[in-house]
Amino acid sequence: MVGLNFGRKLIESNFRNGPASTFFDLSAVCDLNQQRANAVGEELGVSVHHSLESLLEDPDISALALITGPAKRAKYIRQIIESGKDVMTTKPLELDSSAALQVLQLARELGRVVHLNSPAPFPSPDLSQILEWQSSHELGRPIAARADVWASYREEADGSWYDDPELCPAAPIFRLGIYLINDLIRLIGNPVSVSVMESRILTGRPTSDSAQLSLRFENDALATIFGSFCVNDGHWWRNSLTLNYENGTVYRNVGPTWGFDPRFEPELELVTYDGTVQQVKKKGIKGSSEDYQWGAFYQAIQGQPQRGELGPEQMAISLRVIEAMKRAIISKKIEEV
Repeated sequence: MVGLNFGRKLIESNFRNGPASTFFDLSAVCDLNQQRANAVGEELGVSVHHSLESLLEDPDISALALITGPAKRAKYIRQIIESGKDVMTTKPLELDSSAALQVLQLARELGRVVHLNSPAPFPSPDLSQILEWQSSHELGRPIAARADVWASYREEADGSWYDDPELCPAAPIFRLGIYLINDLIRLIGNPVSVSVMESRILTGRPTSDSAQLSLRFENDALATIFGSFCVNDGHWWRNSLTLNYENGTVYRNVGPTWGFDPRFEPELELVTYDGTVQQVKKKGIKGSSEDYQWGAFYQAIQGQPQRGELGPEQMAISLRVIEAMKRAIISKKIEEV
């Protein structure tokens, strides 16, 4: 595990009897903060490294979870894959879409595996169900979408990349809304233009704590994504989605859920109308689009055939959206993707 800020949380949620533990043994931790690395390594009983270079020299480690900030992450991925190891990383993949695309293409040339949780290599169960409904219920063309994610953060400035508008643009969209950008790309298609609004209401950081991104897609569908760190209602990180089609509407985690458990599974609802009767279909889903697909990562490392995996070009689309969003923040205009 490289990077023990969010990486420490990932160890708790995914490796301690979590989904990653089915496929991988955690054998080492790495962080530039020596005190942090030593403390985590001692607690887990694993080897400790204070540099990526030191870790890459270990012949017994075949794959790394790279959980560092997105800036210049392509450089670290390049070091890892050129050393003959595979990579699981996290969203957003990079700030520079060109650098990301180049290193993903290099990984393919070298036969190395680079996966991340968003966009995941394969559609998550909730997105797979929506795509199946599109076909089986002849929903027609997508018309529009509204997507929301919020949480209750009372963060203070700490000098990290979270404080830098250049490294963390429209912060709630970049940090949380990136899941929804990738979901909409998978469900609707490629965005062609964006605009953005942001505000700073409660946070102690100099970056925004509420933001809204608008998108127009190649097929002329329209979408908005709202993100905020300011809402304390117990319904955090739900990634709610309302998706309108010509012949129906799909809802994901829309509306209140009483007795809400943060470990919830997605709930989908499809509403259609045949001219006489409105039909409603509900379905609970195990597994969502924020999850790390450790099983797929393991199979890819083992060289097992996997059809339908996202290619480098598809993985870089949302990064171009972020670049256009950064331009829109400065220009206050609609910017092309």
